[in-house]
Amino acid sequence: MIDKLEEVERKFERLTADLSNPDIISDTTKLQRVSKERAGLEKLVEAFRAYRKVLADLKEVEAWLGSSDPDEKAYARESLPGLKAQRDEMEAELKILLLPKDPNDDKNVILEIRAGAGGDEAGLFAEEVMQMYLRYADRKGWKAEIMDMSAGGAGGVKDVSIMLSGDGVYSHLKYESGVHRVQRVPATEAQGRIHTSTITVSVMPEAEDVDIKINPADVEMQVMRSTGSGGQSVNTTDSAVRLIHKPSGIVVKCQQEKSQTKNRAMAERMLRAKLYEIEQERIRNERDSMRRGQVGTGDRSEKIRTYNFPQDRLTDHRIGLTVHNLPAIMGGGVEDVITACRTHYQAEALKQQMGSGPGASA
Repeated sequence: MIDKLEEVERKFERLTADLSNPDIISDTTKLQRVSKERAGLEKLVEAFRAYRKVLADLKEVEAWLGSSDPDEKAYARESLPGLKAQRDEMEAELKILLLPKDPNDDKNVILEIRAGAGGDEAGLFAEEVMQMYLRYADRKGWKAEIMDMSAGGAGGVKDVSIMLSGDGVYSHLKYESGVHRVQRVPATEAQGRIHTSTITVSVMPEAEDVDIKINPADVEMQVMRSTGSGGQSVNTTDSAVRLIHKPSGIVVKCQQEKSQTKNRAMAERMLRAKLYEIEQERIRNERDSMRRGQVGTGDRSEKIRTYNFPQDRLTDHRIGLTVHNLPAIMGGGVEDVITACRTHYQAEALKQQMGSGPGASA
């Protein structure tokens, strides 16, 4: 591990020197590439340098154990446990930082939430989960744009697409994809019976033009008047846009803006993200034996989480996590759950990389 870390440090130092190279400074594209690559290594290099200092301190203190000075010996015996614990903690952090980086981690995302089984109750819960993620995004300092939204029959939402932009959005939300189940007594239930409803959440990394090239001839555009939630102020003009990608059959629509041009631009971003997700899924399937432990693939059939309101309990079935205080979680306080999922799958990826038996790829 040390050899690999030293190699990374040398690369970091070369990139740092490149930032002073006039040829690179004068080329905006090269400068951005070098800056981004250097920034991606900075945290790992800083952690390695701190780890190396702890190793040096540990070596020095261990040498004091053989000292003829009783004070040095006593200090060594007292300091060693703490230094060893610090070393072990830093080693664990470095192993995680050395894991291959998901190229999508720094991307913005398109978050789609759809009501599933459960009728009006599913639509109401879909809106609550939408608000949960919007509040979480606000806490993270991310920008949120509602790209399209269809109202449900009882005031909830049938489906909604939201663009979330900010620092490392996909790295935080990529494990949120899947079926979210709610168990509670609906407001319309006269006899107090607990109902079970579901919604689906899809987290797609935003695709850049360089990721997905779309042939304009493959896309049919339809325009219409905006309707429903978000469209009431623009329903006198044909500003809403629907794009149909003929080769794949994918249909996207956007009606949130008053401008047809802006709606088309948003719809194109949604279409690129969906096509990119299909391509990513194809690659994931090809590498299934290596990445079987990964989640967040957009598989809608797997129940990943249950929100049980009578018991004030959230359970993530993938990692065996149970937490309480649903009002705080639905208010945007979902950070602990998201962090627990990220930590779990980082540990699984680490097991896989180290080849630690059959459990590593389960």
